[in-house]
Amino acid sequence: MITGIWIWGIAALAAIIFLGWYRNWRGPLTAEEIESYMAKAIEIHGGKGHNDLGIVRRFLEADDGCEFVMLNLVRLAPGEVPDPETGIPTRSAKLLQRYTQPFMRALIRRGGHPAIVARKVGGYVDAWRVPPDPGWTIVGFMRYRSRRDMIELVVDPRFTASHAFKFAATAETFSFPTQPILRLYPSPAVWVPLALMLIAALSHLGVLLSAS
Repeated sequence: MITGIWIWGIAALAAIIFLGWYRNWRGPLTAEEIESYMAKAIEIHGGKGHNDLGIVRRFLEADDGCEFVMLNLVRLAPGEVPDPETGIPTRSAKLLQRYTQPFMRALIRRGGHPAIVARKVGGYVDAWRVPPDPGWTIVGFMRYRSRRDMIELVVDPRFTASHAFKFAATAETFSFPTQPILRLYPSPAVWVPLALMLIAALSHLGVLLSAS
C-alpha cells in the first residue's frame, strides 16, 4: 500500500513539475513589462535593419497569455561563406548550427521546443500573386510558451554574438507567429501527464503482481 502511494505520488509530482515548466502561469505581459523589454530590444537590436521592432511591439501589446508557434522559412546561403569570427569559408548549415544550438537550449529552458522542422523537397505547388520561390531550404515551427518568453530571448545578451552566425548563414528568411486552429495530435501538456500516469499504473500493477 505504501509503495503504491509513493509510485502515484512521484508520478503526480512529476506531472506538476512538467506542467509548471510547460505552461504559462504568469498571464499576459503588462504595459510596464512591454516598455522595459522594448527599451532593451532597441538598445541591443535597434538600427541594425534585421527586425521591425514596431511589429514586435504590436505583437506584445496584443498578448493573450497563450502559447504560439513561430513559422520560420529559411534559405541558406549557397556553398560556403566566411566564418564571422575566423573568416574561414564554412558551409552555411554548419554556421547556422552555431546560432541554433544555444538558441534551442534557451528556448527549451523557457518551455519552448521545435514543433516541426522540415527540409524543402520541391518548388511551389500552389501559389499566386507572390514573388517567385527563392529556393527555401528549411521550414520550421517553434513552439513558444508565451510572448514573454519570446521577447526574453530577443533581449538576452548572450545571443548578441551568435546572431552573426545566423546572418552569415542565411540568404533569406521570414518568420511570423501563428496559433493552431486545428491540431490532430495531443499537446505535450496532455500526453506527458497521461504517460506519467500510465507508467505509474503499470509500475503499481507490477508491484502488486510481484507481491502476490
